[in-house]
Amino acid sequence: MNNLSSRVPEFFNNDAEGGNLLWQYVQSMSPETVAQLSKPASSEVFKIMEQNIVQMLGNIPSQHFDVTVTTSRENLGRMLFSAMMNGYFLRNVEQRMALEKSLSLADSS
Repeated sequence: MNNLSSRVPEFFNNDAEGGNLLWQYVQSMSPETVAQLSKPASSEVFKIMEQNIVQMLGNIPSQHFDVTVTTSRENLGRMLFSAMMNGYFLRNVEQRMALEKSLSLADSS
């Protein structure tokens, strides 16, 4: 894990050969792919991701306060990486739950 976290900033380093690798990768995707990857398959995953991001940024209600978040490029990159990994994890959990549900239905019939 430590090795992986030390590699995260290379995606956000403009001095890297070829420029910003993560941004180039996202730009190379079709708009349909980006839209599909950006949308959680269920409302449960959306709620969990929303709660996770709110916890990372702080839980001050924006309707009552003018909230501004300031961070460094590296910390923003790490937060993005964390959100992406959480999203992948939740998507895998969601797929496993659907598979287990399908298998239990098949066993019962």
